[in-house]
Amino acid sequence: MSAETTAPLSRGAILVLVRDQLAEILEASPEDIGEDATFSDLGADSLALIELVEGLEESLSAHVADFHIDDEDLEGLGSVRDAVDYVAAKLQVS
Repeated sequence: MSAETTAPLSRGAILVLVRDQLAEILEASPEDIGEDATFSDLGADSLALIELVEGLEESLSAHVADFHIDDEDLEGLGSVRDAVDYVAAKLQVS
């Protein structure tokens, strides 16, 4: 693999990534996961959120070396929108 940087992600691409990760974890369709949905509405427990974080960290490492979501930050994420906004802010996506 080369050390080239990939194109920056858009907020929309981050939303797709979060929805796809959640859909896989929750065995749901990404189309059924709205941006305004809370994790509790989706039935995502703390284990599902840990899986989401691990999946996002793995997927986003191609864009940002050592991308990491801190445990204390995870507590503040209550919805799909929160997760997307958090990742966008960390990646400095407007």
